[in-house]
Amino acid sequence: MKSESPVKKFGPALRFVVTFAGVYLVGNVLYGLYIEHYRPLPDPMTYSVTQQVASLLTMFGDPSEVLNVSDEPIVILKKEGDVGKTVLRVFEGCNGLNVLIVFGAFVVAFGGPVTRMLIFIFTAGIVLHLANLSRIILLYYTALYRPTMFYYFHKYFFTAILYVVVFGLWIVWTRINKESNDPVAA
Repeated sequence: MKSESPVKKFGPALRFVVTFAGVYLVGNVLYGLYIEHYRPLPDPMTYSVTQQVASLLTMFGDPSEVLNVSDEPIVILKKEGDVGKTVLRVFEGCNGLNVLIVFGAFVVAFGGPVTRMLIFIFTAGIVLHLANLSRIILLYYTALYRPTMFYYFHKYFFTAILYVVVFGLWIVWTRINKESNDPVAA
């Protein structure tokens, strides 16, 4: 009995890993260049995300304001009228772009029709953005009302929830592609 060659046996897995690593690397290099372009100021996406959080907080009855720090790449989120009280310091890692890069690298590596892939990445990007805004809002309230719990919730709990959303969207993508490649489903 003739055994399969390692390339034929592991080819799809190797192709997945190489594609994922390539897309992730290119995405992170571009992201790094984007962030560095704005130093020492915060990048526009971080400012926009913080502004959206402040708008949502205000809309839900908790007026908030956003301030740029001129010599650091952070955006300050404050409770409006609370002079000198910074509630959150929002860094570039909080803007959700890095999560989208990881997500997109997986989708591209898994493969599928390009148009469907782009539509899914865009749609899932909206879901991830809304999840990230929710995460920052919850961190705002954690910092405001349970500051001793902030580190735990920021580092582990809310980050884990965001990645559960990412994982769930990956499952959706794999099922969409399995169904479209299944000859019985056609």
